[in-house]
Amino acid sequence: MAAAAAGSKWGLGASQLGTSCTPRAVRAPEPRARFVEGSIVRIFMENFLTYDSCEVRPGPNLNMIVGANGTGKSSIVCAICLGLAGKPSFIGRADKVGLFVKRGCLKGVVEVELSKTPTNIIITREIQVVNNTSTWFINRKPSTLKMVEEQIAALNIQVGNLCQFLPQDKVGEFAKLSKIELLEATEKSIGPPEMYQFHCELKNFREKERELENLCKEKSNSLEKMKQRIERYKQDVERYHERKRHLDLIEMLERKRPWVEYENVRQQHEEVKQSRDQAKEELKNLKEMQSPVTKKIQEIEEHYKNLDMKIRDKAAEIKDTSQKCKQKQDALDKKDKQIEEINQALRMKKDEEMDRQKKIHNTRKMIEDWQNELNTMGVCENLQPQIDAVNTELKRLQEERANIDSDVSDLRTEKINQEREKKRITGCIVELDNIMNMKEEKLKGRFRDTHSALMWLRKNKDKFKKNVCEPMMLAGFTTLYSRLLVFTVSESKGTINMKDNRHAKYVENHISSNDMRAFVFESQEDMEMFLLEMRDHRKLKVNAVCAPAESCAESIPSRPIEELHRYGFFSYLRELFDAPRPVMSYLCSQYRVHDVPVGTEKTKNMIERVIQETKFKQIYTAEEKYIVKVSAYTNQTLSSNTSLRAAQFLTSSVDTDERRQLESQQQEVSNTLKSLDIQLNTLFERQKHLERRDNELRQQKKELLERGNKRRQLESKIAVKHDSLRQMEQDAINLEEESQQANTKIKEINVQKARLVTELMHLIKNCVSLNIIKADLVLQSTTVAAEKNRLELEYKAASVQLRASEQRFRELDDRKRILIENCKELLKKARQVCKLSPDQHLPKEFQTAFQALPNTLEEIDAFLNEEKSRASCFTGLNASVVEEYNKRTQEIQQLMEELEEKKNVLDNYKQNISQVKERWLNPLKKLVEQINEKFSNFFSSMQCAGEVDLHVENEEEYDKYGIRIRVKFRSSTELHELTPYHQSGGEKSVSTMLYLMALQELNRCPFRVVDEINQGMDPVNERRVFEMVVKTACKESTSQYFFITPKLLQNLTYNDKMTVLFVYNGPFMMETNKWNLKAFCRRRRRVGRMDEQ
Repeated sequence: MAAAAAGSKWGLGASQLGTSCTPRAVRAPEPRARFVEGSIVRIFMENFLTYDSCEVRPGPNLNMIVGANGTGKSSIVCAICLGLAGKPSFIGRADKVGLFVKRGCLKGVVEVELSKTPTNIIITREIQVVNNTSTWFINRKPSTLKMVEEQIAALNIQVGNLCQFLPQDKVGEFAKLSKIELLEATEKSIGPPEMYQFHCELKNFREKERELENLCKEKSNSLEKMKQRIERYKQDVERYHERKRHLDLIEMLERKRPWVEYENVRQQHEEVKQSRDQAKEELKNLKEMQSPVTKKIQEIEEHYKNLDMKIRDKAAEIKDTSQKCKQKQDALDKKDKQIEEINQALRMKKDEEMDRQKKIHNTRKMIEDWQNELNTMGVCENLQPQIDAVNTELKRLQEERANIDSDVSDLRTEKINQEREKKRITGCIVELDNIMNMKEEKLKGRFRDTHSALMWLRKNKDKFKKNVCEPMMLAGFTTLYSRLLVFTVSESKGTINMKDNRHAKYVENHISSNDMRAFVFESQEDMEMFLLEMRDHRKLKVNAVCAPAESCAESIPSRPIEELHRYGFFSYLRELFDAPRPVMSYLCSQYRVHDVPVGTEKTKNMIERVIQETKFKQIYTAEEKYIVKVSAYTNQTLSSNTSLRAAQFLTSSVDTDERRQLESQQQEVSNTLKSLDIQLNTLFERQKHLERRDNELRQQKKELLERGNKRRQLESKIAVKHDSLRQMEQDAINLEEESQQANTKIKEINVQKARLVTELMHLIKNCVSLNIIKADLVLQSTTVAAEKNRLELEYKAASVQLRASEQRFRELDDRKRILIENCKELLKKARQVCKLSPDQHLPKEFQTAFQALPNTLEEIDAFLNEEKSRASCFTGLNASVVEEYNKRTQEIQQLMEELEEKKNVLDNYKQNISQVKERWLNPLKKLVEQINEKFSNFFSSMQCAGEVDLHVENEEEYDKYGIRIRVKFRSSTELHELTPYHQSGGEKSVSTMLYLMALQELNRCPFRVVDEINQGMDPVNERRVFEMVVKTACKESTSQYFFITPKLLQNLTYNDKMTVLFVYNGPFMMETNKWNLKAFCRRRRRVGRMDEQ
């Protein structure tokens, strides 16, 4: 990037800045005022950000660095910060110093020359890209970062203090400083060197004071507890000796107890041994008696098995014979069934013949009756005229019913069509409502504060004097909230409604995102009340704008759109959407939507011609946005283009006219359906009436026809019955012949039955003989089984006795063995308790002591429990209780000495705090009063109000002291504390600038840097602030001041002591070695005289 800077028009020493040139010393004109010690005399940059090689020589007072955005103004600020050992993170542009080297270069250099007597200090920093390191030099000699920081600190330069050094990316953070941080920054910036030191000492003193107070309190509590505890120790010493006597007696009882246990177990062992020998002899006798019974039981079991085998064989033979008998019996039953079937068939033939005779008799009687009725019936009367009249009436009714059915069918078809139409319209309305809900949910998800404010606004519309429009991004959000059937544009909930969703991208790219979610007010008072409620009371971050007092909604474009059709333009931006009048007025005033044309691909293809001929400042093609500017220096037309972002909010718009038309159609369809229902009910009633009349005529016709057809029917019936009678007479049955055939079949079957009965009797005799044999075998088996059971019962009783004897023997043997082990264990335990060896006898002193003690376990245990209970009353006592008592006494004495010492130290700290507080707080209050006086004067000159005070919550909490800034920009509001949320961007910029100006005359720092702080100010405040900066920074007593801005208002007030540095870049830059300030001034004066002529 090419960049250059020239001196101001007053000829103050600012050197030339250029590209692709080697560093060279440029002699600056003699300064008109002395540089404050530590101020910047010269800045040199090589391969740094936008510069190839550049040298800047600022003036001693106010330095205005002016240039378009992107030319390299802030690069000079970065050079000052990094050249004076500042951290890259403080600038806010990058976190690594290597990123500040110009792209494509491996090394960059920043050199800053500082004013100092007797000779200036030159600090050089070489930045390496490869390993992101820096090399430092002081006066061209290698140095270290620590040495550089010491030199800078000695000159009171603080590039990390926002009150002294405010880069472009940190302007917004000044308002975010807490009161405590602002106080510390102010102390470092303008206070005496010892002020901040005193403040730090006070905070440290206070912290140590709290620690000492807590320590003294803890030691006092400990001392009191120790005194209480040692009182208890006195009683414990006395109780210890009594407890010792009880413990000695317990020890002797515990020594005797194992010997008594051993003796008791030894006696039990002798008794068990005798019982075991007796049980062994009884077991031997029982085993000898049981052997013969076992042999006899085995013999009987073998005999019983043989009998059981024979019984099973006979049972099988009986079963086979019984099966054969059953087969013969089944055959006999079958023959009986055949005889019954023959008899049944004969009976059916007889019954059939009797029925035939009855039917013949009945038929003859029916023919005779009908013949008599026919003979008595007279000549048939003529009923045809009556039948014809009824037929005519029926035909007429059928035609009328057909017409009604046709009408009903048509009405039903119409009703179905209308219901389908109603369902379609309802679906469309629901779809529109869903779109509205989606838009509101999207707003809630992305901008929760704006959504909360929207909900509050809908509930509190009555609090506003004039109309308030909701955020523009709620495209087409019409009547979801109120469900009204009548709409107007001003009643629309959403403020922008696209006529064609395809054009939403033009509107969203043209209107800023902050304005897209801003509430639009017609009244400034309403807007202030809304912001006060949202920002102060509810702490919501919301945007609000006010429409111009005089509406711009009907503003006329500079050229009719018809003249632009030849360039591919089809509309102005305003014509692509609908909006309430206040919103349209604001957009026309702020964004000139009435004079921004929208074109097509044709426009893009001839864009250069369009830019030259139409002179529009903003142009949209199908997919791009063009911004056109005219250079103030070369008068050339410059343009830039960007691709259009896809629309996010306005694509789902809802046409209010469409919604209104749908609801109107819905009402019309409902009315039509009601009318159709009434017509259908009328036709249904008529149908019922005609149906009743039709039934009456058909009954009448039926009766007439029956009267005319009765004679013919009788004749026909008589003829049919004669035919039936002849057929029945022909179907006669010969019962005698049928009876003879049946008797013959029954005789044959009886012969077969006799043969089967003979065979059955023979089988029954065999079966009886087999059952007799089987019964004899069963009796023998029962006798053997009874004998077997008797012997088994005897054997079982003997076995039970034998097992009981064996069990008793085993138990006694096990008990004997256990008692032997117990004796050994108890003897061993008794020797261990008395501390005796296996061969050693019980000493006489133990025997003597044991004689005075009880001799049974029960008595010993009772005595032992009694002594233990007495000893347990002396819990927590041991041999060290006396030693502990003496030790605690010494600790109490030592703790008392330490407490007295800490109290003396605490008193000394309180005295020191009082002295340091007086030396710190009084100068600080005076300093804050001076800042407040100048700050208030600056605000008063702007017809506003502001004050600065020392904020104290607790006078003893020195780390909670802070500086509070309160401002008021409108007469109708109260003073509000400066916060990141309450004031607007311009108000925060003005407050920040005036506070820094209030510090300027009190400042002890050598220079101050403020980068583009005027960006958010309106022209009136910017002019006022500029005049204050010039007036304050150009005084003799003030330090050096750098003010960076991309623009200046016209007809500003200037001072001869200020230096203006212009930063340029572009393709028409003059080379650095060809620049001549004096020649430029002569040429400028000559052009001025020509203009006057």
